[in-house]
Amino acid sequence: MSTLPPFDAGFGVYVHWPFCASKCPYCDFNSHVRFQRVDEPRFAAAFAREIAHQAEMTRGRTVGSIFLGGGTPSLMQPGTVAAVLDAIAANWTVAPDVEVTLEANPTSVEAGRLRGYRAAGVNRVSLGVQAMNDVDLRALGRLHSVEEAMHAVETANSVFGRTSFDLIYARPGQTPAAWAAELDEAIRRAAEHLSLYQLTIEPGTVFERLRDAGKLVTPEPEVARALFDTTRDVCERHGLPAYEISNHARPGAECRHNLVYWRYGEYAGVGPGAHARLVTDSGRLALSTELSPEAWLERVETVGHGIVETERLSPEAEGDEFLLMGLRLTEGIDPERFARLSGRRIDQARLRELRAQGLVESLTDGRLRVSREGFPVLDAIVADLAA
Repeated sequence: MSTLPPFDAGFGVYVHWPFCASKCPYCDFNSHVRFQRVDEPRFAAAFAREIAHQAEMTRGRTVGSIFLGGGTPSLMQPGTVAAVLDAIAANWTVAPDVEVTLEANPTSVEAGRLRGYRAAGVNRVSLGVQAMNDVDLRALGRLHSVEEAMHAVETANSVFGRTSFDLIYARPGQTPAAWAAELDEAIRRAAEHLSLYQLTIEPGTVFERLRDAGKLVTPEPEVARALFDTTRDVCERHGLPAYEISNHARPGAECRHNLVYWRYGEYAGVGPGAHARLVTDSGRLALSTELSPEAWLERVETVGHGIVETERLSPEAEGDEFLLMGLRLTEGIDPERFARLSGRRIDQARLRELRAQGLVESLTDGRLRVSREGFPVLDAIVADLAA
């Protein structure tokens, strides 16, 4: 895995495209279905204005990664993507080896645009496959078939130097044996990276309503744990170890943009519902933009940006965020950086107890990380150390 100098986790830019062709029943992201045509040139101009605004707050930065997420960014025309990337390049210095990721759905229509995205400057694509059988794809509300998805994966592998795709596990009725077979097939198709997410029922989603009505039954905790262990075992056997709790990659193929988040780096966030963490003379700022696409657009055109919340994080809040993000990583965290951010040291008594339970471990270089046994209870470990 790549290394960085102490306390330097890089600088990235996140761009949020908020529109989807349909709303998946498990999704709680800021995504919206619009049946009328989206005015892409107008949105591209607004992205450029908000990029310029956040660039004024972060002069001197070099962009090491760009991530176009959503929503469904592959609903954008390649020309819109090119305009956004040009705006970033016009406002910041962009590293020669910048990683530019675009999330895409593997429908035949969207897969047909992949070469256009490559020409626009995208050099990494992440495909939302989600399942390797058509029955589960329909249950998850996906609009593509397995055949379409695999064609999109093959196309992406031929067009881009770097690719990834997502799968969701712990689906209703799923067994560890079936998941292991599905993973074997996925890894055979994958080039270098897989994002493997355990299904969670999020508040306000269709799946929550179905679960509460008794129409959706997810695996029991012991089965979910077995599925997690299966995920780790199968990926390690194929040379894609976990570098983060839900992300697996061949060595050197980790997503650099997501590492900016998990290593508690600095990132701009533009578009409806985007978040940013910018380090300024007054401290680390947490920024949030307007959620509604139309309201965000009007705000940007009126005042030059869509930011509706700005919070200066306290040392305690910085420390909590650092633990929450960094302990997701297999590489763990540097306790000295936690002390520098938070103004306090990790409680040694709590640490000894967690070590005695086999939930955390210290590495020879002084880093602290969650053990394999600890990852299924990561949230409780973070809460314990942050207390």
